[in-house]
Amino acid sequence: MNKIYGFEGEVRSKLNDTFVELFAEVFCCLPLAHVINEKVFVVHGGLFSVDGVKLSDIRSINRFCEPPEEGLMCELLWSDPQPLPGRGPSKRGVGLAFGADVTNRFLKENNLDLVVRSHEVKDEGYEIEHDGKLITVFSAPNYCDQMGNKGAFIRFEAPDLKPNIVTFSAVPHPDVKPMAYANNFLRMFS
Repeated sequence: MNKIYGFEGEVRSKLNDTFVELFAEVFCCLPLAHVINEKVFVVHGGLFSVDGVKLSDIRSINRFCEPPEEGLMCELLWSDPQPLPGRGPSKRGVGLAFGADVTNRFLKENNLDLVVRSHEVKDEGYEIEHDGKLITVFSAPNYCDQMGNKGAFIRFEAPDLKPNIVTFSAVPHPDVKPMAYANNFLRMFS
């Protein structure tokens, strides 16, 4: 993904190959998920193809590797919510789509209140789904300089962790063409 979407090319052009390797190593050390005050589950992608996944199962995943194409780590990184109940195929070809019933069971089984995820562009920078139990928040405004979306982040306010969503628009930046550092394969289609 770093190569396809241009991160690797940008680092290589601005720094060098050593930094490309360093970033790849650091990314393999980042946590897959986090729980805020034992109530808010924060993850990049989404939930799972099976019920009964506990926080202890997530903690036991060997994070120090490249993500596999299936299993819990893959689903944490790639899965997306869907409006229908149950589970369905992913529009991405990896991970899965999961409904509000899946979200509610996961929260109940782990004594949590909310899932926060970030893996999809949202026009307003965020979207609240699954009866308010799941928030997608996307922090990159005007994604790839093409989408026209707002960005957003969440501030959780004490003591009850009420989510306060803050949105923002893109600001001017250096004149670099969209996806300028992306893999040459993608440029064939632009």
